[in-house]
Amino acid sequence: MTDGTARGGRLAPPDLLSLEEYARTRPEFRARVLAHKRLRSIAVGPHTTWCFEDRLTVQYQVQEMLRAERIFEAGGIQDELDAYNPLIPDGTNLKATLLIEYPDAAERALALRRLKGIEGRCYVAVGGARSYAIADEDLERENADKTSAVHFLRFELSAEARQAFLAGGAVTLGVDHPAYRHALELTVAARAALAADLGA
Repeated sequence: MTDGTARGGRLAPPDLLSLEEYARTRPEFRARVLAHKRLRSIAVGPHTTWCFEDRLTVQYQVQEMLRAERIFEAGGIQDELDAYNPLIPDGTNLKATLLIEYPDAAERALALRRLKGIEGRCYVAVGGARSYAIADEDLERENADKTSAVHFLRFELSAEARQAFLAGGAVTLGVDHPAYRHALELTVAARAALAADLGA
């Protein structure tokens, strides 16, 4: 299995462990992935968490899906890779899973109506220039009445923004939806973790 933290683009079947091998190594691998994800999971305001994906987090998701569904045939493995590979950053962008979190089900139902369109109002700002999310390219997750609690976001950064990001410029994550306005500046450690997605 290739180390998922290594650069190299999309995952292929040789990058994955068999079900038996994964069962043996899962506790250690899971602990490593969860530690890796700590700096990549960022709360923006009280009710959204942005989980920035990369090759390692996607590898973990694929291995977990194969394990849960007991998938071992080549066609099924490729289907999972085809579903999850688009979440791996391409070097010019950041990609994240947006989670809208309200513990109370009734409150969540009301919030998802109020927050319709929030996925397109998420942004990454580098040096003041905002890059708004391109949301849910895999399928439509919003209907006429409400948004979904989970969205997949791509933030395409200009060459200038990438250069400023990698040079250590201030990076802000924010949401400017009328019903939810929050922003925060990335810590140095979080910015360094995400810089790897842009080629650092």
